[in-house]
Amino acid sequence: MKPEKNKIAPSLEFEKSKALIIVEIIEYVPDSVVIKTIIKKTTGNISAISFDTGEKLEEKTSPFDTFVQIIDGKAEIIIDGNSKLLDTGQSIIIPAHSRHSIKANNRFKMISTVIKSGYEEVS
Repeated sequence: MKPEKNKIAPSLEFEKSKALIIVEIIEYVPDSVVIKTIIKKTTGNISAISFDTGEKLEEKTSPFDTFVQIIDGKAEIIIDGNSKLLDTGQSIIIPAHSRHSIKANNRFKMISTVIKSGYEEVS
């Protein structure tokens, strides 16, 4: 098994109030997972992520729900041992505190949104 090579793209300040084509702001890099942060705040973040074929993010847990939307290709999202295949345009909410990993059987791009505040307001 080859070692995972994650790359965090240089921080860019995206121009506010300007339309973006998210699928075009992140590139595929051979044998890599590339993460480009679009918005990063203490209350949450939005990232565009590309996965080359065969790459994955190892299993982890997060104290927050994570909304994932596939914007190019097909992804395998594994939540608490249950595998889900998502195609372009599909999305899923990864529940807080669940074990999850993401695999690229074929290359794909996704948007990940994490909101870190507001949990105390939910009844």
